[in-house]
Amino acid sequence: MSERTPVSNSMMNSQSEPAGQAKAVAVGRIFEDVPLTIEHLKAGLALFMVFAIDAWEMMIMVYTSPLISRDFNLGPVEVGALIGSIFIGMTIGSLLWGPVCDRLGRKKSIIFSLLSFGAISLVGAFSVSYMMLYVIQLLAGVAAAGMFVTTFPLFEELLPVKVRGKYTVYLASGWPIGMLMALGVVTVFSPFGWRWIIAFSALASLWAVVVWRWVPESPYWLAGAGRQSEAKDVIAKLSGNKIVIPALQTLAVEEVQRGSTAAIFNKKLGGTTILQVLINFSFSWGYWGLQTWLPTLLAQRGLSLPESYSFIALSAVCMIPGYISASFLTGRYGRKKVMIAYVALSAVAGFGFANATSVEALYLCNFLLAFFSLGAWGVWDTWIGELYPTGVRVIGYSWGVMAQRLANTVAPSVVGVLVAHSTSFSMTANFINMFLFATVILALFLPETEGEDLH
Repeated sequence: MSERTPVSNSMMNSQSEPAGQAKAVAVGRIFEDVPLTIEHLKAGLALFMVFAIDAWEMMIMVYTSPLISRDFNLGPVEVGALIGSIFIGMTIGSLLWGPVCDRLGRKKSIIFSLLSFGAISLVGAFSVSYMMLYVIQLLAGVAAAGMFVTTFPLFEELLPVKVRGKYTVYLASGWPIGMLMALGVVTVFSPFGWRWIIAFSALASLWAVVVWRWVPESPYWLAGAGRQSEAKDVIAKLSGNKIVIPALQTLAVEEVQRGSTAAIFNKKLGGTTILQVLINFSFSWGYWGLQTWLPTLLAQRGLSLPESYSFIALSAVCMIPGYISASFLTGRYGRKKVMIAYVALSAVAGFGFANATSVEALYLCNFLLAFFSLGAWGVWDTWIGELYPTGVRVIGYSWGVMAQRLANTVAPSVVGVLVAHSTSFSMTANFINMFLFATVILALFLPETEGEDLH
């Protein structure tokens, strides 16, 4: 890697360095001095909504599954498979999009992913059979994976070092907003049928226009691609022109073959990759295995479908303070301590939820589960991207998303089998909860990244 030198504002504003004296400076070092500006907030809002749309589109099939089941006369196993279809697509798509995003660019990938996902989803509203809807949902998942694997790495690469963790966790709070949006759409359009719900949801892809206007390309990626002038322009814009890189100054990122799968499994990064993939699988199973079948599991406790939707909506609201608290704590105590503590508390709340003997206890434990598990997800989504250098950041993240989606695919079907065989509420919920305990153990072995420059 090129030699790095400290960067000061005076040096970066100097335009008079003789040729041969300017040395390469790491982009991450520059972002130690970049102030937080309105440009960060605009990009953050645009990407926040991308993540909310992601959650909306993933949850919409869960919430409409009772309507689809009635229309196509489906059993529990078929419903579980249909819910899992978009995640099969995202499992495949995450591995395809990872190398593409690291080579094509972060911004272009998100825009193309949004638009292609919307077009495919719209076709799904006209499905004439269960199998047709299944295939379209799978293809929509392939398209959607691009925005999911790129949103967090891009936002991290736009933020100053000192607030990177705090604001990236805020970005993750788009998840409960997306859930509430999905519930709102289902509530409004349910009288017209599930086709209207899916068709309206597909229109969210038009948010790509806002991404195009408000979100710059990553200066880390631009520097790594040799587009020095563009990288410097983005840094100047993000800093409100307070940091201007001299024409002779070269921006550098850690040298690694861009978009290389082999690079994330080499001697240096291989152990980290295996650990984060296992954590993503176990954590996603522990969360998603419960969420996908929550209406059905609550029905076993005597709640009607409308009551179940209200229960889920209240749970989503409880997620928001979970993100806020995690955002505050991760900047003070680091990723590792907060992640482990929150997942451990999620597991305790999950055990209480599984063994609750009253509706009041069921509500309390589920709200605590929502608070801690989603706070942990916010920290985890931030942590993953910080484990890799720029050239393979998205592909590393994409392997984590692949593991999440693999769990999302398998968990609904496995839980569906348990439900179909009349397994008790407590046994089903306790089985799901075991994966949260596994997540705690695995997270102990990852390195802390709070306050470190991106490479």
